[in-house]
Amino acid sequence: MLRYELEPSDVSTMRFGISPLSELALGLRALRKPGAFPLQRPWTDLIGPARPFLDTEVLHGLVNERLWVADFVTPRPDSPLTDFDAELVELAELSPERLRGDLLRVHGTVPPVFAGPHDQVADRLRSALATAWKLCFAPYWQRMRAVLQADITHRGRLVAEAGIGRMLSGLSPAITYVGRHLDVRLTRPEPRLRPVRGEGVTLVPSMFVRRASVPLADELPPTVLYPARGQGTMWSTAPRPEPGAVRALIGSARAELLTMLGEPASSTELALRLGVTTSAVNQHLRVLLRSGLLNSARYGKSVLYYRSDLGDSLCGR
Repeated sequence: MLRYELEPSDVSTMRFGISPLSELALGLRALRKPGAFPLQRPWTDLIGPARPFLDTEVLHGLVNERLWVADFVTPRPDSPLTDFDAELVELAELSPERLRGDLLRVHGTVPPVFAGPHDQVADRLRSALATAWKLCFAPYWQRMRAVLQADITHRGRLVAEAGIGRMLSGLSPAITYVGRHLDVRLTRPEPRLRPVRGEGVTLVPSMFVRRASVPLADELPPTVLYPARGQGTMWSTAPRPEPGAVRALIGSARAELLTMLGEPASSTELALRLGVTTSAVNQHLRVLLRSGLLNSARYGKSVLYYRSDLGDSLCGR
């Protein structure tokens, strides 16, 4: 178990972030053991044709049999809008000592693929990650990011309604917040104490974390990765609900959108799930928003929509 020891200022400065590079690295675990991530099985099936083009020797060298991942490919994100290309540029600053130290924590040794001149190893590493991103993540990232952003919006609402303690304890059964302590139960049995001391704790939702995860090295900035909500519906087509009287009142298309928006989602995500154009969805969302049945929250270029209290009441929730 890892215990983050918090001061009052550490609680107030907690923030959320999304890291595309970290999500790619954690996704390598699903490539290694697909059965351990059943919710992402549709994704592993979709990217099957791309596997022959991946540098699997490098990618598999970043993950061990226990599904531990090297820290240098799971950076703490600066915001919910972190860009993969920017993170890849930062990876160019990876030192030989950091590369070796992180791999030793994962494997107990340095895999042969990472032996040799550091510049050549680092170039091959970045090339392998860039190819994996282009073929396996970029085509689906918009959809994944919508789920991650929706999770963050939900957590923010929970803080406002029930307090930060309720939100933190609801991140995962493996995470507990009591007083000055944020405890993360891990597969590693030895206890670890990590005073935060004003560094702040970053909370990172992920599609590829089953319970909770933290950096392997205690000297790294305090970060907690937890399973994002809504993963189960990400790859499926939305069911066609029968809202009954609500459908008769506002029309079937808007009733269906209202039913779906119990959890925040972007218009792009809704269009993908419904199999229609984004512009068609936006027309209905604007009407529902003006009617007071929806709320909206902006994340950079994305706008997430979710039911208001009035919308909940109309849906009989």
